Amino acid sequence: MSFTVVIPARYASSRLPGKPLAMIAGKPMVQHVCERARESQADRVVVATDDSRIQDACQAFGAEVVMTSPYHASGTDRLEEVARKLGLDPDHRVVNVQGDEPLIPPVLINQVAENLDLYPEVAISTLCERIHDPRQVFNPNVVKVVFDARGIAHYFSRAPIPWARDFWPANAWEADVDLPDGIGYFRHIGIYGYRASVLGQFVSWPPAPTEQIEALEQLRALYNGARIHVDIADQPPAPGVDTEEDLARIRVLLEAGGRYV
Repeated sequence: MSFTVVIPARYASSRLPGKPLAMIAGKPMVQHVCERARESQADRVVVATDDSRIQDACQAFGAEVVMTSPYHASGTDRLEEVARKLGLDPDHRVVNVQGDEPLIPPVLINQVAENLDLYPEVAISTLCERIHDPRQVFNPNVVKVVFDARGIAHYFSRAPIPWARDFWPANAWEADVDLPDGIGYFRHIGIYGYRASVLGQFVSWPPAPTEQIEALEQLRALYNGARIHVDIADQPPAPGVDTEEDLARIRVLLEAGGRYV
């Protein structure tokens, strides 16, 4: 496979400012992400940032950096700028790995890149995992996805989809309910593989009505007819870093020499 990993790394996180530079086991978090990405089959790993402090830190450990605009409305807009500046061919594959995923399994990076080869009709590939806890189905912070027999996405939503009409009471989100047998519920995992051509198209599309309602930018692609392939992750995804508590847990693990598997 030939593909490029792009790691967006912003300094201005609302919950944890300077997150990519948070030190973990003697290294900034973004360095851990780069090292996991380099363990994948990618032939190039690039950090995309709009902050000179992150640029300096990345160059200090030998990472390739592309400086991007601080005014992008979405992460996909930032990826498009990187692909354009790198002069990537329209068919080149770009995998977006978030800069707050220091434990990301490299196998998942390979999986989304490979699925763009296996499914030539799709523009974007991503991953999911099965939900076993009913509370996650009703949690709007957990994005659910439904897809067809080939894994082509029908829809992503913060709502509980599919709705088990004949199984759940009308107030199911307030009740202590089980998941119905024979119906799979899947949590979307936020790693994406793109064909470079769709990145150029994406930035020309206005935000979709569904995207604005759900606050999910992948719905812009579906709204405009771009197919998204969804695969069940080959390995459980690792937790990312959103809060100080997340950071503390990952520090304990990595400072003890552990790896998430």
